[in-house]
Amino acid sequence: MKLGKVGCVIIMLLALAVVMPEPAHAKKKKVDIYELSLDENLEYPEITNDKQSDRIQDYQYSVAVALKKSNYDVELMRDDEVIVVTLPASQLFNANDTVLTSLGKTLLKPFTKYLKTPGFYKMLLVMHSDNTGSDKYTLKLTRDRVNVVFDWFDENSSVDYVVPYALGDTDPIVDNNSMANRKRNRRLEIYLIPEEGMISQAKRGKIK
Repeated sequence: MKLGKVGCVIIMLLALAVVMPEPAHAKKKKVDIYELSLDENLEYPEITNDKQSDRIQDYQYSVAVALKKSNYDVELMRDDEVIVVTLPASQLFNANDTVLTSLGKTLLKPFTKYLKTPGFYKMLLVMHSDNTGSDKYTLKLTRDRVNVVFDWFDENSSVDYVVPYALGDTDPIVDNNSMANRKRNRRLEIYLIPEEGMISQAKRGKIK
């Protein structure tokens, strides 16, 4: 069977469509941050442009300084692009309880401002426990507590970019060999991670 010129052109175009790579400007596949592991969420989204990274580092440093002045326990990670704030669980909950205290609400309130602009920050809530009790108990306790914190943010701001994690006693920062150390291990970590909105502003040369 012979093909006419039109038929040959169509076949060639179809072949090119199969082998040609996707254009660089093609829309990226949206990532579901709620499907990512903690480690994956800590690395996403990646900032590959040095100038954008420098601007974000400067901005995050200023935010970290402001939080420290308010007596929060603050660190910077991932080349100073990500802020992590640690809150003692004892300031958020009474012993073995899952009801947020009035002090806990006061401590969480300043973080609502970081969620006012959707897509500017991603916030990870990571709840930890000591090793008192069974693995099942500590996991349930941290799950119940982080869900309470998540629900509080849901009532007081947007949670479109808030992801909760419960780790039980699997990630202690010190050995659970004293009351003081176990108290340190019972904690909530809040990660403030630049999202596409902040990255876009950094690309334009200004973050606000």
